[in-house]
Amino acid sequence: MSPGAKNKLRSLHGIKKIQALMIIGYAIIVIVAVALVSVLAIRKTDEVLKNKVISLTSSLNVQMKLNMESYLSRMETIATLAFGEESSYTYDATDPLNDEYEAINTEKVITDRLFSLCIMENFVDYGIVYRNNRTVGKISNGTLTLFGDNIYKELSAMISRERTNDGWQAGYNGDLKRIYYVKKVHDNAVLVISFYSAELDSVFDNPETLGDMEIRLVDQNYNTIYSKSGEDTGKPLSEKIVKLIEGKNSASAMDDELLVTVDSCDNWYVVCYIPTEIILNEKNDMKLFIYMTAGLAALLAMLLGFLLSYKLTSPIKKTVVSLDEKASEDLLTGTLNKLSFEEYASNILTASLEDERHALLILDIDNFKGVNDSLGHAFGDKVLKKTGDILRATFSEDDYLGRIGGDEFCVLVNTRFDTEEKFREYVEAKCSELCTAYRNNYTGKDGEYKISASIGVAVSPDDAKTFEQLYRACDKALYRSKKSGKDTYTFYDPSMESEGEA
Repeated sequence: MSPGAKNKLRSLHGIKKIQALMIIGYAIIVIVAVALVSVLAIRKTDEVLKNKVISLTSSLNVQMKLNMESYLSRMETIATLAFGEESSYTYDATDPLNDEYEAINTEKVITDRLFSLCIMENFVDYGIVYRNNRTVGKISNGTLTLFGDNIYKELSAMISRERTNDGWQAGYNGDLKRIYYVKKVHDNAVLVISFYSAELDSVFDNPETLGDMEIRLVDQNYNTIYSKSGEDTGKPLSEKIVKLIEGKNSASAMDDELLVTVDSCDNWYVVCYIPTEIILNEKNDMKLFIYMTAGLAALLAMLLGFLLSYKLTSPIKKTVVSLDEKASEDLLTGTLNKLSFEEYASNILTASLEDERHALLILDIDNFKGVNDSLGHAFGDKVLKKTGDILRATFSEDDYLGRIGGDEFCVLVNTRFDTEEKFREYVEAKCSELCTAYRNNYTGKDGEYKISASIGVAVSPDDAKTFEQLYRACDKALYRSKKSGKDTYTFYDPSMESEGEA
């Protein structure tokens, strides 16, 4: 970094420090105020949303319970339709006095009636089982296999409600695929209907607002009778969920991980649960909104502080920058002065990687002394100023331009290229442009003085690595250009070491 740049940084450091303190002060005041309001708002939001969510999920669980009870009630109603045929509840297959022919006809009538009712709800079983294990209606092979020779005895044991002489059962012998309803017909017969637990999909239908909620129908031991996916059927609820609802017939519970609600339904429980972080998405959105508002307020405070500090310090900064620029630039040509150019070039070459290429050009204006002597220094200054314009028009912003003597200029080519060939082509093209620009440049009132440019070029790291070494090699190449008749450019090569100085 050049001394001018260092001085500029030191000069501006104090001003920037004041600006930073002002901005930070404003920011702290607003941030503290907004943070306080944010904490209060978030606490209130937590409380309101928690109550809202618990109420919402409790209502959903109650609705699921009512749906289940309604579904079971409808199944019971359909079961009672079987008694619309008198023979369904009067016929006894165990009676030894039954006429065989009449028994066959009666059982056919009962079977036809039961089959017509069976298709109403896609029942797996819809039939009557007698004490002697004789059956009429539709009794599936799966049920017959599951109960075996004890079918009447086991089905009768499922009657749990004395007043209505009926009952529901799921999970018999570990089989949770079917749900059974059994109703006493008379002392020697029971009516049984069953359906697959998957039929409960229509009962436990999540609303869109709680689409991520899991719904389970579980037995008294908290083993899963039904789940939407079917993957958990037959498995117990997790210990975390059981711990929150155990021993409760109707309750809601919430901890850091889960929100759980439970309601009893006949001999079963309807359990709904959802991860707390999902159900409280609304809370998170509100928090995000509050944080964004706080951030915006802080940003506005910093912008206000910056604006105020800018208004206060801008005149001083402009003065400092102007003085620093004058200290590092050549005022006549607008290029870097000798000291600044040498420091910039030295720093860049020192920091360069092994494969980075740079070229140093020294340009000397031919016949410049004649311009000064014959036409005066005013014309000479115009030539120097024109040289600064030509250099800026020829080279890119990545290249460094400097005036290092009366009519001597330097260029450090800092433009990057993929290959050495492209880099050299770029440098040669720029040298050619410079020579052409000066070749056509005449000065004086009548254009009687012709000027030209002699250029020496050295490339780093091929010719040298430090600025001093590169400048020396470049000077050797400039001497060759002068010796060759001027108005040309020359690249350094080691054979020049035996030649005299320019």
